[in-house]
Amino acid sequence: MSDTLFMYPEYEVVRDYDKCIACRVCERQCANEVHSYDPDLKKMLADSTKCVNCHRCVCLCPTHALKIVKSDDTYKINGNWNNQTINEVYRQAGTGGVLLSSMGTPKPYPVYWDKMLVNASQVTNPSIDPLREPMETAVYLGKKNAKIERDEKGKLKDTLPPQLKLSVPVMFSAMSYGSISYNAHESLARAAEELGIYYNTGEGGLHKDFYKYGKNTIVQVASGRFGVFKDYLETAAAIEIKMGQGAKPGIGGHLPGSKITDAVSTTRMIPKGVDAISPAPHHDIYSIEDLRQLVYSLKEATGYKKPVIVKIAAVHNCAAIASGIARSGADIIAIDGFRGGTGAAPTRIRDNVGIPIELALASVDTRLREEGIRDNVSIVAAGSVRSAADLVKAIALGADACYIGTAALLSLGCHLCRSCHQGKCNWGIATQVPELVKRLNPEVGYKRLVNLVTAWKHELQEMMGGMGINSVEALRGNRLMLRGIGLTEKELSVLGIRHAGE
Repeated sequence: MSDTLFMYPEYEVVRDYDKCIACRVCERQCANEVHSYDPDLKKMLADSTKCVNCHRCVCLCPTHALKIVKSDDTYKINGNWNNQTINEVYRQAGTGGVLLSSMGTPKPYPVYWDKMLVNASQVTNPSIDPLREPMETAVYLGKKNAKIERDEKGKLKDTLPPQLKLSVPVMFSAMSYGSISYNAHESLARAAEELGIYYNTGEGGLHKDFYKYGKNTIVQVASGRFGVFKDYLETAAAIEIKMGQGAKPGIGGHLPGSKITDAVSTTRMIPKGVDAISPAPHHDIYSIEDLRQLVYSLKEATGYKKPVIVKIAAVHNCAAIASGIARSGADIIAIDGFRGGTGAAPTRIRDNVGIPIELALASVDTRLREEGIRDNVSIVAAGSVRSAADLVKAIALGADACYIGTAALLSLGCHLCRSCHQGKCNWGIATQVPELVKRLNPEVGYKRLVNLVTAWKHELQEMMGGMGINSVEALRGNRLMLRGIGLTEKELSVLGIRHAGE
């Protein structure tokens, strides 16, 4: 018996027939086959059970005759069993399968970015005018010298391990080719090149067409080692070892076989049409010592010319994990919070495992400073960095830079319908269907990404100017510039900030 028998559609398509001209644009644009034309009735119909609320039809309707509304149908009121919980039981009873979800968790957990305010300068420590005074947004990621050293002639030694230079402390986070489209990857790569920042391939290898963007590319080595070979490593500006992901800590990855096209198969070096499953652990890493072996293997393979990043999920003991990573030889630690997006994750894990990036970032920065090893590594924060304000607060909590993923996809047209795992993205992003992929024009997409980061850069400069700070380096870890509001004493203690009014 179908589980849909028990459930009313989550969303309803509302059509204004006074405005509808039956042009059938909605029918042609919907990959989920929600809309259809009835020649007998001579009007458009909609099957709301198939709607994922991607808003493609709403945006493209020439007469604005459509809107999607949340269904107000409800089961008998029960404080313990809400609509979603009941529907999930029906789905699992009908299929016997694990529930899958996409993007970050929609649950109303606290957003600590919104519970922190930025301090400002006025008189004795005057503000800075970013339009007329120098304001440095460039950062370098990598291991720094903890002390000044001189050679036998007394000259300063200015040699540093390999560094990544960013014009602004933002990078595009890991999204694999396969989970997102060719055109989406091209948009990210071209934008990174123009902006002077980096984009991350994710664990899906690097398409041969994008090797030309190698100077702005971070390649990932995950547990499945998909697409990892000599040229892949040598082309990149940096190499990232993926130990964990914020949306699904403790488990591996899964790309459905339906997304393994010829091009994805070639890039990932796996058979076409076969599910790509990466295990939860790296089967050669069961300790920090094992991780150190892989770090130095990758450095040896690339002539010690590229920084190595280790990416971990934000979990309760991430400060201790980061301490070990800082001693493993890694140059950069990336920490991914539990609100981070994903192409597909078990719903229970996405919504219940991990901790917020704000708390993880603060605890890691504090631990490394207390141990005197903060300069051993740079820290990159990820997991729902939504705006320049979040970026400023992340840096003040201790980040050197931030990864952005969902914000980047939104700029490409994503409407957060959270159905990426179905492979039918109507905006041409999380799909491999050729007719859908072409809906995302990379010529337009990369310009929108450039606009987004450029806007954030201006806002970053304005906010730093208001704090009387003229460089990102002076902001990094400067928690005196943050104040909490509506936080408990324990939360303030973990974040290392004072309450507003103090």
